[in-house]
Amino acid sequence: MIVRTLEECQNSERRVDSDNWSSVRMLLKDDKMGFSFHITTIYANTETPIHYQNHLESVYCMSGNGEVETLSDGKVYKIEAGTLYILDKHDNHLLRGGSEDMKMACVFNPPLNGKEVHDENGVYPLAAEAVT
Repeated sequence: MIVRTLEECQNSERRVDSDNWSSVRMLLKDDKMGFSFHITTIYANTETPIHYQNHLESVYCMSGNGEVETLSDGKVYKIEAGTLYILDKHDNHLLRGGSEDMKMACVFNPPLNGKEVHDENGVYPLAAEAVT
């Protein structure tokens, strides 16, 4: 059994910070579960281009507000507490923080190693290619 707290993960190498977000990677590839689990904060009034070409992701908003825009069709979806969105087609999208930070629970398949950040195209590398 694996037991971790958000607090202990926040105060470890499992926390990765970017200009627009902070991600606490509570479950990673080396845990051998087949997926990774993250608690991510998307900062208010930010816009992040993301295109997970190598991963599928499910995102549940626990608090805050914002929106996600799919670039293939220009559709904009409101995000608030209780909203789940699923990137099941490697959707190229813009994630926008609203008037307050969004706290999100995220699941990735395949799992991340833990140090990944978005490249210039908004992509996370495959786990085998990730720099740790």
